[in-house]
Amino acid sequence: MTTNGAPYAGQSLIDTSIFTTLQSKIDEESTVRDELKEIVDKLSKQGRTTQSILSRIHNVPSQSVGTEVLDPCMKALEEQRNSVSSLAEAASKFPFYKYNFVWQREIQNVVSSFQLWHWLSSGKLKSIEEVGEYFRGEFAILFAPTVPVNVKDADTFHITIEDYLLALCSTIEELARLATNSVTLGDHARPLQISKFIKDVYAGFQLLNLKNDALRKRSDGIKYSIRNVEGVVYDLSLRGLVPKDEDTMKME
Repeated sequence: MTTNGAPYAGQSLIDTSIFTTLQSKIDEESTVRDELKEIVDKLSKQGRTTQSILSRIHNVPSQSVGTEVLDPCMKALEEQRNSVSSLAEAASKFPFYKYNFVWQREIQNVVSSFQLWHWLSSGKLKSIEEVGEYFRGEFAILFAPTVPVNVKDADTFHITIEDYLLALCSTIEELARLATNSVTLGDHARPLQISKFIKDVYAGFQLLNLKNDALRKRSDGIKYSIRNVEGVVYDLSLRGLVPKDEDTMKME
């Protein structure tokens, strides 16, 4: 009993089940993170393989890129594609913005690798919708026809616009590096092709009103990539090594 409603000395003033319930929720969230991290770790390991293959473009002649880089890279990307689809299926069971930090970096990396592979194959850029279509993987029937992109009205896994654009910035940086190394390998047409492409991409970025500070800073960096590639093209021009227009168009 109590006096005037006051508890006896030593009697708890709170219901300890409150904290027991909180611990259960903490354990549950930890289990979810571990489940997602297991898939992301697999995706990360596959990504290192993909990036290792793509790095060969800096020391492989253009005529050998198909067999030595593009073909093995396609197989590596297919493995990542299935992991992304698995991640999409698992992550869509939980609130997106509560857990997206677990996979955000790896999604950007794999999208960047895919864009670079596709550019090396065709000289073109994939839209965010086309990226989503590619990464549907083996769970297309069970999960969805595509990995969702830029979802606004549902709390499900998706590739965000920010992820897509940040990945594209990384692709541009790698292409700027390739422009210099192509000259070393005796390929004088590729820097012109790269120069035109990244200038077109930067023109697209200028149409955007970016609110994300990190994204705005990364996109501003494209200017430096353009400047570096322009320096390579200018040097080729001074040495009379710029290919004729018809040769460049044929390559593109």
